[in-house]
Amino acid sequence: MARFEENDLPKAKINASSLSKAILIFKYADNHKWKFYVGLVFLLMTGATALAFPKLMGMLVDCVKNKDNAQANNIALGLVCILFLQSFFSFFRLSLFVNFTEHTLANIRLALYSNLVKLPMTFFSQKRVGELNSRISSDITQIQDTLTSTIAEFLRQFILIIGGVALLASQSFKLTLMMLSIVPVVAVAAVIFGRFIRKYSKNVQDKVAESQVIVEETLQGISNVKAFANEWYEIARYKGKIQEIVKIAIKGGRYRGYFASFIIFCLFGAIVAVVWYGVTLSISGEMSVGQLISFVLYSTFVGASFGGIAELYAQIQKAVGATERVFELLDETPEKINSNQKQITEKIKGNVTFKNVSFSYPSRSEIEVLKDVNFTANFGQKIAIVGPSGAGKSTISSLLLRFYNCTGGEILIDDKNIYDYELENLRGNMSIVPQDVILFGGSIRENIAYGKPNATEEEILIAAKQANALDFVNGFPEKFDTLVGERGIKLSGGQRQRIAIARALLKNPSVLILDEATSSLDSESEKLVQEALENLMEGRTSIIIAHRLATIRNADAILVLNNGIIAEKGTHKELLEIENGIYKNLSNLQFSEY
Repeated sequence: MARFEENDLPKAKINASSLSKAILIFKYADNHKWKFYVGLVFLLMTGATALAFPKLMGMLVDCVKNKDNAQANNIALGLVCILFLQSFFSFFRLSLFVNFTEHTLANIRLALYSNLVKLPMTFFSQKRVGELNSRISSDITQIQDTLTSTIAEFLRQFILIIGGVALLASQSFKLTLMMLSIVPVVAVAAVIFGRFIRKYSKNVQDKVAESQVIVEETLQGISNVKAFANEWYEIARYKGKIQEIVKIAIKGGRYRGYFASFIIFCLFGAIVAVVWYGVTLSISGEMSVGQLISFVLYSTFVGASFGGIAELYAQIQKAVGATERVFELLDETPEKINSNQKQITEKIKGNVTFKNVSFSYPSRSEIEVLKDVNFTANFGQKIAIVGPSGAGKSTISSLLLRFYNCTGGEILIDDKNIYDYELENLRGNMSIVPQDVILFGGSIRENIAYGKPNATEEEILIAAKQANALDFVNGFPEKFDTLVGERGIKLSGGQRQRIAIARALLKNPSVLILDEATSSLDSESEKLVQEALENLMEGRTSIIIAHRLATIRNADAILVLNNGIIAEKGTHKELLEIENGIYKNLSNLQFSEY
C-alpha cells in the first residue's frame, strides 16, 4: 500500500479566515501563553546577536591594517560574548517554545479525542478510521513541528533578511544593489529546483512501496500462488514494478546532476561575483577589507535566509491546513455525554414499545429500512427478531441504543419516550452482545470489567462463572491477567463471546440486545454460549436478533422482518402453522441442512 507522507498533507492558503482558525490554538494553551511570548523575546535577541556577529568579524579583520592588538583582543572578547549570549538565548527560546507547544498540544489532543469518542454514530458511518487517525497523528505532528521550530525559524530568517539588508546598505550601497539583484534570485531558484528533485525522490519511494505490496501479497497468499502455478506471473508483476523504479530513479539522478551543476556554477558564481565587485570597491578605497568580510558574511546570511524562508512558509501553510482540519473535528457537535464516569441515576424496568417506527440511514435517505414497525417487549420477555439479510434487524438495536434517530414514529421505554432519557442513563441500562465481539487489547479482567469499571474481583469472578468463561480463563497460566491481543485475536470466537457475556452480566442491564450472538460458532461453543446467554437473559427484557432459528424456539414472541416491515408475529409454534409463511420457509431451509 502507498505510504502516507508528510508532504501528502494539503496546504491551506494563508488568509484572514485560516489565520483566525490557527490563532484558536492559543485558546488551548491555558496558563502557558506567557512562555510563547517570552520565547519570542529570546528569538528577537537571538536575531540581534546573530546580526552583530559579521560586523564584529569585519572590525576584527580591520585590526590587521591598524595593527591595534588591544582592539583586536577586545573585539575577539566581544565575539565570544556574542556567541555565549546567542547560545544562552537559543537555549531558552527552544525550551520555552517546546514547553508551550507540548502543553498546548496535550490539551488539543485530549479535547480532540474527547470530542471524537462522543460524536454520534452518524458521524462515524461517514468517516474512515484511517482519516480520523491521520487527524490525531499526522495533523497534530505537523502543528507540533511548526509551533516548536518552524514559526520561530521563519521569524528568525525574516529578522536576518530585514536586518541583514539594512546593515549591508550601511557597508556599501552599490554592492548591496548588486547582491540583491543576484543572490536572492539564485537562492530562491535553488529552493524551487530542490523541491522539484525531492518530488522525484518521493515518486521513487512510492514505487518502492508499491513493489513491497506485491511482495507482501505474494508471500501472504503463497499457497494460492503455488496451487495455481503462478510463480511466473508474480515474478513478471514484480519485474514490471522494479523497471518502473529504475526508470524514475535514473531520471531523478539526471535532475540531481543538473542541480549539483547549478549549485556549483550559479550559487557559488553569484558569491564570486559579489566578492569580486567588493574587492574592486576595496581597491578603489570605497570600503575596507573588514567591511568586505562583513558584507560577504551578511550576504551569506541574507542568501541563506531567502532560500530557507520559502520552505518555512510552505511548512506554515501545511500547518495552517492541518489546524483547520483539527478544528473541523473539534467543531463537530458531540452527544450529551460526560467525560467522567457517571453513576446511573434512574434504573429503568425495561418495557420496550415501538410505535409506527420508520427509519432511513442518513447516507441513503431515499431507502426506508424500517416502515411503521410496531411491537411491545414487556419486562422479562424474550422477543426474537428474524428475517433475511438486509431486512432491518440490526437497525432495531441501533435505534434502541440511540445510535441513530427515528425518522418517524416513536420508541417508548417504560411508557416514556426514548429521547426524554439522558443518553448516558439510557445506554447505562442497556447491554449488547454482538455477533462479532471486539475485545480491547488488555487483559481478560480489564475486558470483563469494561461492563463495570469499578467492579470488585469477586463480581468479575461471578460474572465469568455465570458466562461459562471461568474454566477456560483458569486454564491460562496468567488466568484473568491473560492478554487477549489486538481485538481479542488470541481467543477463539466462543471464548470472546463468553467474555462479552460476562461483561454484559457485570453491567446488569434492564434491556439486553443479542445481535446474532451465536451465528458464527461451532456446535460445542454454541452450546456453552447458549447456556451463558440463558443466565444473562434471566430477569430482564431481551431483544434477540437471530439467524439460527434453533436458538429462539423458546422466545415469548418472534417477529419476522421482511423489507422493513413486520410480516409475521407469534411464537415458534404459531409461526410454523402459517402456510407458505416466511418463518416456516426459513425453518424448513435451516433444519433440512442438518
